[in-house]
Amino acid sequence: MPLTATHPRWYALPLLALGAAGFAAAWMLLALALDRQCAWLAPLAALDMLLLLRMAHWPAGRARAAWAAATTALVIVAANFLIIAGQVGKNFGLRPWESARLIGPHYAWLLAELALDRIDLALFALGLLIALWAGLSGRRPAPSAR
Repeated sequence: MPLTATHPRWYALPLLALGAAGFAAAWMLLALALDRQCAWLAPLAALDMLLLLRMAHWPAGRARAAWAAATTALVIVAANFLIIAGQVGKNFGLRPWESARLIGPHYAWLLAELALDRIDLALFALGLLIALWAGLSGRRPAPSAR
């Protein structure tokens, strides 16, 4: 039976959630190792989420663009929260996931405002725009010679 791109597969959303969690964890580890925010990973996160949806045969359109943009935003927020938790936890001898349970959202927001600059925010917005644009446009078949 041939694969059709009209219906998304059942495993698309669990694959997307797993990919988002893995990308956020990798982003956190790289940022903590380099002692930088690594905002340049936001467009790569968008491309990764789109690749996962494409691998699950999710058809191009508004739904794929919405899922890709939502998971890209989730990766950006989760990675930055984990980076902040890792930086705070380092001072107290805690692991990032241990300090993530202890810091509140207001404290994390304050530290994010101090750590992020306009270039970081522009890269985050670029990642979201890539997710929306590439989610809407799919690879179209070449015109037939017949």
